[in-house]
Amino acid sequence: MPLDQPMNFRGRWVLVTGASSGLGREFARHLARDYGANLVIVARRRDRLEELRSELESAHRVRVRSVTADLSNLSEVDGLLADLKGGEQLYAAILNAGVTHFGRYHELDFADFQKMLNTNVSSVVRLSSELVPYIEHGAPGGGLLFVSSMAGIFPVPYQTAYSGTKAFIVHYACGLWHELRDRDVSISTYAPGGIVTEMTGGERFVPLRRFLMPVDAAAREGLEAFRRREYLRIPGLSNRLGASVARLLPRRLLTEWVAATYRGALEKTERTAPPVSRIVETAPRTEAERTERAASGGAE
Repeated sequence: MPLDQPMNFRGRWVLVTGASSGLGREFARHLARDYGANLVIVARRRDRLEELRSELESAHRVRVRSVTADLSNLSEVDGLLADLKGGEQLYAAILNAGVTHFGRYHELDFADFQKMLNTNVSSVVRLSSELVPYIEHGAPGGGLLFVSSMAGIFPVPYQTAYSGTKAFIVHYACGLWHELRDRDVSISTYAPGGIVTEMTGGERFVPLRRFLMPVDAAAREGLEAFRRREYLRIPGLSNRLGASVARLLPRRLLTEWVAATYRGALEKTERTAPPVSRIVETAPRTEAERTERAASGGAE
């Protein structure tokens, strides 16, 4: 299938990681409702996945398969790959799962940073390395969408580690586009700014909410960019204008403005609110730790 034609998801199987909530869940809903796609939805929370599977199958008459996997655990990433290759042929994959930390750099301990790195970077490289040839040979004309962030295009102090992982995704995915441009599989990168999701629901994000994009709009724009096989899409007119203007400003000046905005948000809430982390857990915690973590939310 020539790559100068838009993707056609109808009746084809599409993988969505991080599908239990937020942007991933909205991607799945729009794929089922607007495009008639069959779905493989992946996340850690089985109950959330099963709820979404039931919703989509009954409302839109598509087929949905849910797979529980913790993408911070690379052995589970390999297990997911084996499951995918043993199932229905994928036509497309949306690599969306990710975790963040909003706070001062030293509040993120190294073990949690490693889980972030595995989820946001290592699992993406592992999955895409296997899925590119699998989709190209099994469903020519398919493609992959890498979900990064505006934080991967410009540094975001106080989300420093997260910003670094998302910068890797932008460079990695855009580099793949050039390497694979003559092949029968498309690569697109999506870099939204802040989105209204569970991940941005903590107290520390309250002063920043005026900058956040509705998750429904973010999902619709991301899927349109994917369908059209775009190289890199930054959603929202204000984000695109901001990115264009920012290229004309000294990088240090822009980053200092972002730092001041985030520092102000932290200072308004840090006396009462804990650091905002969405770090994947790989082992049970004490009852007190589970209660505290549940109160602040979990990873997709």
